[in-house]
Amino acid sequence: MKMPLRPITEIAEKCNIPEQYVLPYGKHVAKIDLSILNDKQNRADGKLVLVTAITPTPLGEGKTVNTIGLSEGLNYLGKSAIACIRQPSLGPVFGVKGGAAGGGQAEVLPMETLNLHLTGDIHAITAAHDLASAALDSRLYHEERLGDEFTAQTGLPRLNIDVNRIVWKRVIDHNDRALRNITVGVGGGVNGIERRDGFEITAASELMAILALASDLHDMRARIGRIILAYNTNGEPITAEQLEVAGAMTVLLKNAINPNLMQTVENTPVLIHAGPFANIAHGNSSVIADRIAMQLADYVITEAGFGSDMGMEKFFNIKYRQAGIKASCVVLVATVRSLKSNSGKYNIKPGQAIPKEISESNVELLEIGAANLAWHINNAKSYGLQVIVAINRFPHDSEEELAFLQKYAIEHGAFACEVSEVFTQGGKGAEKLAKHVIKACDMPSEIKLPYPDSMPLIDKIQTMVKKYGANKANLSDTALKNIKEIEALKLDHLPLCIAKTPMSISADANLKNVPTDFDVDISHLAISAGAGFIRVYAGNVMTMPGLGTNPAYRNIDIDKDGNIVGLS
Repeated sequence: MKMPLRPITEIAEKCNIPEQYVLPYGKHVAKIDLSILNDKQNRADGKLVLVTAITPTPLGEGKTVNTIGLSEGLNYLGKSAIACIRQPSLGPVFGVKGGAAGGGQAEVLPMETLNLHLTGDIHAITAAHDLASAALDSRLYHEERLGDEFTAQTGLPRLNIDVNRIVWKRVIDHNDRALRNITVGVGGGVNGIERRDGFEITAASELMAILALASDLHDMRARIGRIILAYNTNGEPITAEQLEVAGAMTVLLKNAINPNLMQTVENTPVLIHAGPFANIAHGNSSVIADRIAMQLADYVITEAGFGSDMGMEKFFNIKYRQAGIKASCVVLVATVRSLKSNSGKYNIKPGQAIPKEISESNVELLEIGAANLAWHINNAKSYGLQVIVAINRFPHDSEEELAFLQKYAIEHGAFACEVSEVFTQGGKGAEKLAKHVIKACDMPSEIKLPYPDSMPLIDKIQTMVKKYGANKANLSDTALKNIKEIEALKLDHLPLCIAKTPMSISADANLKNVPTDFDVDISHLAISAGAGFIRVYAGNVMTMPGLGTNPAYRNIDIDKDGNIVGLS
């Protein structure tokens, strides 16, 4: 049920946040000072519910809608619940997927505020990241300009940056393929040292991952200092600490480390913080937001990006390993249309309309694609938790199809399966789903990880690709060289963050449903020493997306009354 927006101070009061920790940004947004974590109020932590999904279509399948709707459903049952989601990137907002505020009766409001700038956290990350880029090119220029006199004139040691081994690209929060490969310092001289460079989207920045994984301001400062920006001519890493830029980068993020509080259509509290993508980063909302929410509510609904092979896997292998935040159960969001698209009959691509035939009732086709649901159920269960399937209902779904999926999910290991109608009904539409979540959270569980920290890096990679169903990983010569370098730096104990397509369980977007008899090609590895993981690049994955032929920005405008239209 849609309710009038309440002042954010009332929402904070509703979830028992003392006034001194509430930092309002206008009427309907506030930052929550992370020092609230020191104010335990003798309360046991709430239960954490992890929301993931099957293999999606490019348009998304309602994972955010159900994260928000489930929190409303728990509140509808008289429980206290807070949703934790990531901040949307402007890239998808103006690209294909659109915003990430949920929708209908399960939406974060004001939607425009969330999707466009919120409190400027992503811009702060962009500024801090690009400050490091500017500092690096400046140091390179002055060492080259002054030569042997550099130390005498500046009092600084030479870093001897290898111009061919600068690994810190620039970032911007847009989809812009033209910036993937660029040349900076063109002309040399006062313009700097001419070299090859490129941009990534801000969501792929290591700073975004650090913001999401840091436990407090001092931890964030230490992590930023460990970031490897480049290598010197002897092959040794050059860190942000050595460049003496880590402190200034942290200062730019001093306010960004505080999570943002908003509300849903039904006035349920939502914490929005950080926005790492799940395909090219670890894809989870922040440790700080989850911890604050668990301190305040009976149930915390936190979202992991894309399918269970992406954000959910990284929740366990990265977020849980580092922060010890334990989920009590997994909610797996599925849709009839996505399972039909996994049948292999349809090839849904970004920017293209979904074929109208997919809206027609066809249980036979659905049964073929349902193998993807079974795979994701078993994948989620392999981490040791109960799995509840939420079928996100669309108007064209037939009763026959929904009944088939409910039966199928239970037969293939789900703890429960319910049709979710949160888009049209809000919390009431998640009543049955919420009851199953409460039961599952009360069951004993023990998280199981697929590999120990001590496992050799190459074995970790082989273990993970075999979880996807692959025969093996094929590592390029570059990847093998990267592994030796990582081992030499004694960083091979770090967990993996596999960058791959989200549109297939494999690393090939063309392999639908549950692929078999395939290999995964690993092109290269990179170190995120500050974030605390090793990036493994599988298949052809881009860290700077591009715009399609029908981008969302074409429909976005301002009407005569100054209202934003076309943003969704």
